[in-house]
Amino acid sequence: MVKVILNQNLQKKKWPFYKKKLKKILRIGLLGALNGIRIRKWFKNDNIGETNIQDIESICKNRGIPFEITSTLNSQRTIDIVKNCAPDLGLSLGNSYISSKVFSIPRYGMLNIHGEVLPDFQNAQSVIWQIFEGRSETGYTIHKIDKNIDTGDIIMQEKFPIVVKKDLPDTVKFNCSLIIQRAADGLVKVLSDYNYYLQHSYKQGKGKSYTTPTFRQYLRIKQQFKKLSALTRNAG
Repeated sequence: MVKVILNQNLQKKKWPFYKKKLKKILRIGLLGALNGIRIRKWFKNDNIGETNIQDIESICKNRGIPFEITSTLNSQRTIDIVKNCAPDLGLSLGNSYISSKVFSIPRYGMLNIHGEVLPDFQNAQSVIWQIFEGRSETGYTIHKIDKNIDTGDIIMQEKFPIVVKKDLPDTVKFNCSLIIQRAADGLVKVLSDYNYYLQHSYKQGKGKSYTTPTFRQYLRIKQQFKKLSALTRNAG
């Protein structure tokens, strides 16, 4: 049975939530937090026109696919909906941390698409940390979900050059669009022959996790972007 579940992420903000946010601000600094809010729009789907992303509920309605809405990701309602599906395989797109109470229900577990190369860029926003590290490639990884974030067995991975645009925001937006499109094609391949990809899956090595950049890290990203732009111009 195929079913789509939309998580509205409407949980009430409680002390653990604010405590986590406060710890993050202390770690990246106030300037980093404010800059993080500013650059957040670079990664929003509604700014990525090239993908032509349609409303998921409308797609389900047009194709006769059952559609459910749940207010919180790891709630009992979500658990009950997934159990009632008795799924062979689950797929997570754009969600935060998923509890084992959810991802362990499907017969073959759940998959996630991470918009970067694993294990080098765990929990990382696409493109900016590749640029920070002085690399010229980005990519995506389809992996199994486990109890940690972006650490599950790798099912499929693709790398490709970062397409440099006129400035850093346009470069991030364009390559995020590219990642979404290529990851969608990769997911179709995986689902078309899942047993093959599952048999050829492999565990991740030691990884590195990222978060919102500090203001100093952001300045380095801008500096590294200038170098990448120069290299691209010279190569052209």
